[in-house]
Amino acid sequence: MTSETTPPQPTDAPDPHAHDAAPYGGGDPYADYRRFGAFGFTELVDLADRRLGGGVIAANDEFFAERENLLVRERAVFDPEHFGHKGKIMDGWETRRRRGASGDEPFPTPEDHDWAVVRLGAPGVIRGIVVDTAHFRGNYPQQVSLQAASVDGFAPDGDTKWVELVAPTQMRGHAANGIAVDDDRRWTHVRLCQHPDGGVARLRVHGEVLPDPDWFALLGVVDLVAAVNGGSCEDASDRFYSSPTQVILPGTSRKMDDGWENRRRRVRGTNDWVRFRLAAQGEIRAVEIDTAYLKGNAAGWIALSGRDGESGEWFEIIPRTRLEPDTLHRFPLAGRAVATEVRLDTFPDGGVARMRLHGSLTAAGDADLRARYEAARP
Repeated sequence: MTSETTPPQPTDAPDPHAHDAAPYGGGDPYADYRRFGAFGFTELVDLADRRLGGGVIAANDEFFAERENLLVRERAVFDPEHFGHKGKIMDGWETRRRRGASGDEPFPTPEDHDWAVVRLGAPGVIRGIVVDTAHFRGNYPQQVSLQAASVDGFAPDGDTKWVELVAPTQMRGHAANGIAVDDDRRWTHVRLCQHPDGGVARLRVHGEVLPDPDWFALLGVVDLVAAVNGGSCEDASDRFYSSPTQVILPGTSRKMDDGWENRRRRVRGTNDWVRFRLAAQGEIRAVEIDTAYLKGNAAGWIALSGRDGESGEWFEIIPRTRLEPDTLHRFPLAGRAVATEVRLDTFPDGGVARMRLHGSLTAAGDADLRARYEAARP
């Protein structure tokens, strides 16, 4: 008769399972979902968003679950009965279990890790990441790190210089792990590393888009407020149903919540509003306001105003104008509208799916963008 015993562990070693989540016990799989770390940066655009052109272009291992799941917009789903010929099917990126060199050394070395390379849809300055381990309760990575690169072409190669933005950081299972980044350089690609292995459901890379000024110069007329061109949402009166940042995302709205919708306003004499910063000082020539899929809850009227610089006076670009539901509205402007910021007012409330501000950078705007671009070179 034989007996098995657990090998003795160092008494001062931290518990490697301290951040595990409890096994799934049935019911709502998100009932015990957790959040850890910093999240103040999440109002910034996700630079890796597939709607901006982001993609997972390489990974060293994706045995259990595909790397592409990292950038899916919807939250991860969990089906306890979903198994395939390789094992449990998870909604995320999951690698196989790493092993050591021999039976005497069964654990991987401290340097061993798995990685996935993400092309940012919009190159820019990274302010923080969210590493979501939803449903990875005992099979999440012990730590993750993030490296970044600035690549002229479409993909990094063997000569690419990778810079560590996030050192190996403890992860929690079945949780949103928020990590702030303190770096002012412009990046085109990131590499997420799992130490030593495991699964991550979603990755978000929040920051500020910094476009190439030479591309602007070639195009001439651009959408000055588009997120992919460096526009950003500064503030809004209400974010109840959806983020106002969606108003400046690429493409057309696909459904009702793919835009900005506020709650019903009940105080007379007030209205909802959202303020945006342009890529740089520009001359606006035409405006598009789209209420696609907003049929019974579109804004009743809108007005658009602008200002040139934070100390500038607000001026009218579009007077208070009636909107139609589920309609693309186009407004050619009769005069010059030079601005660095705009404010869209809705009366009294309601949704807007997309807004486009077509125009070109002024000489001052071009100089400002080029100065910021050069200062952010790695």
